[in-house]
Amino acid sequence: MTPITVRVDGAAYTDDVEPRTLLVHYLREQVGKVGTVVGCDTSNCGACTVHLDGEAVKSCTVLAVQADGCEVTTIEGVGQDGLHPVQKAFHEMHGLQCGFCTPGMIMASIDLLEDNPDPSDDEVREGIEGNLCRCTGYQNIVRAVRHAAAEMRGGGGGSRNGHVSPAVVDTAAAPHVAVQA
Repeated sequence: MTPITVRVDGAAYTDDVEPRTLLVHYLREQVGKVGTVVGCDTSNCGACTVHLDGEAVKSCTVLAVQADGCEVTTIEGVGQDGLHPVQKAFHEMHGLQCGFCTPGMIMASIDLLEDNPDPSDDEVREGIEGNLCRCTGYQNIVRAVRHAAAEMRGGGGGSRNGHVSPAVVDTAAAPHVAVQA
């Protein structure tokens, strides 16, 4: 066993872990952060995305011992003081269906918006390409991220001019999001 100290959602945790324990399993089983979903354990789906020292990572690709001394933010930590604008937008814009991918999508989207506060549809798709959704066709997810971006900028709507673009509203179009293996 290896001792680690990690800050998770603002609270410090000191635990002994097996050196091979993945961060996703540590968060769920020892810390109790079950909002971080185990999807594939192969880094393909992105459902387990968390922020590690402010950067989005797939927690199934990080060993818990690698997080020693780090700050981890989970989906539960994002909503501690009320819904984050991205969480709110996913709800308002129907950016989820079954909800399985939603924690990872939200964490990836928050990371994207920190780097690019006004992304185009294509930039949103590129920003979430490592996260799979099998239900939505992604259109409402893109719409939700654009809406959240506008809200976070103090605008409204979902584009640079304050209006949702027709491409964002067209729910008949189901863009394919490329996933890199």
